[in-house]
Amino acid sequence: MSQTTEEMKTEKEVVRLKDNKKTKHEEVNLKGTFASVMLLGGFLIITWLAVFILFLVRNG
Repeated sequence: MSQTTEEMKTEKEVVRLKDNKKTKHEEVNLKGTFASVMLLGGFLIITWLAVFILFLVRNG
């Protein structure tokens, strides 16, 4: 069961590559999320303004 130095070296490289995969973070594209949040925020602001203007018209 003795291993040659070359086999030991390749095993160490495999372990090192696995460790790198664990620590490496992939970049995530969040452009769609940003657009969705902006649309939702715009909808909320427009709705709030419409209700506020309706309030002013009815009480004015």
